[in-house]
Amino acid sequence: MQQEVLKLCLFPETADIENDHLILGGCDSVELAATFGTPLYVFDEVTLRRKCAEFKREFGQRHANTLVIYACKAFINRTLALIFKQEGLGLDIVSGGELSIAQSVAFPPERVYFHGNNKTAEELQLALEWGIGRIVVDNFHELSLLNELAQGRGVSQDILLRLSPEVDPHTHRYTTTGILDSKFGFPVTGQAERAVVEALERSNLNLIGVHFHLGSPIFEVEPYQQAIDIVLDFAAEMKAKHGFKLEEFNPGGGFAIQYTQDMPAPSVGQYAEVITSRLLAKSQEHNMAPPRLVVEPGRGMVGQAGVALYKAGATKDIPGIRKYISVDGGIADNIRPALYGSRYEALVANKAGDRQTERVTIAGKFCQSGDILIRDIDLPPVSSGDIIAIPSCGAYCLAMASNYNAALKPAIVLVKEGGARLIRRRETYEDLVRRDLVSKEEVA
Repeated sequence: MQQEVLKLCLFPETADIENDHLILGGCDSVELAATFGTPLYVFDEVTLRRKCAEFKREFGQRHANTLVIYACKAFINRTLALIFKQEGLGLDIVSGGELSIAQSVAFPPERVYFHGNNKTAEELQLALEWGIGRIVVDNFHELSLLNELAQGRGVSQDILLRLSPEVDPHTHRYTTTGILDSKFGFPVTGQAERAVVEALERSNLNLIGVHFHLGSPIFEVEPYQQAIDIVLDFAAEMKAKHGFKLEEFNPGGGFAIQYTQDMPAPSVGQYAEVITSRLLAKSQEHNMAPPRLVVEPGRGMVGQAGVALYKAGATKDIPGIRKYISVDGGIADNIRPALYGSRYEALVANKAGDRQTERVTIAGKFCQSGDILIRDIDLPPVSSGDIIAIPSCGAYCLAMASNYNAALKPAIVLVKEGGARLIRRRETYEDLVRRDLVSKEEVA
């Protein structure tokens, strides 16, 4: 029982064990699986709203002029967007699709920032028509295109420039974004000064700040210190040489969460202390008014709030080698273990109080040898029909889900105080074929 209790810290804040069942948001997870089917993703509303408040509090009490915006790429749907709207957050979007979700819930456009390294003309037009707050310009092509589109509409668009500070955050190479060899941003030691000059010269663009993003998840705070020093030194130089006034400073997100018991992450307060103290110190050093601070948590906001529930099926025991427990989800709803080598913990939701006496590997159902959710984990004996609960699944699981093997994307429920509400229905086989075009003659 002790190990199961320790694992609860990885689950939503409302998680508990009652009668050997895992409880989420006051709901029995086994009953949730029976009611809504599996795979099922469960989001705890209390945890989600507390994280919103925690980020606003920890950064705001250290630097009052701070805006917290949620990074939608971690996962977004209409219900989550409404929660972030109610909690007074902004949104970091990276596509026309994410923009349309924000529009669908009447999200305040002035609190929305549009990122991305290859925004299309159509996406930029949508943003301008909506009156979006900020566009974070990533390259010279976008500088020209956006200015032309803004000119055509007779508007002046506030922009930030995305810079690459060339700092290694020591995370996975696929999620490292602030180094020199990256598809994102203007390198500080190369093209950034030219970008500032060109942005200041554009007739319909208003350069108000700079942005960088180092990568994700970042388990160390030192990379933020290094990057802030580099970027604010650069901003001060641009002020002296070209009259650039830094009004907004955005060091992105990348804040880590704890996925396993042996790898704790810094607290929100630790990230906030490092970022705000460095920002204020460097501003004073360069005799600049401290700019507005914008931070973009994604994983750090929703990661802990989400739990994936799967049903165990077939077992394959290879004596002396490994015992596989196959579940009814896998790479199609959570590609992170296969893509990044990500590690997770798990509980058997209907045996949450039982002793962990077997070492097993949790395998997905899809036709890939790499479809392994958790390798070599100690669990109680697992039988077909048991419910496997994997915590810390709120970020970058559903957002990267696919229809691989023509799988149906899972349902999502929001739980709170013993109530559960469906916030995305499970896909159907009809959904899979609806967009395919064949004639009646061909079918006949």
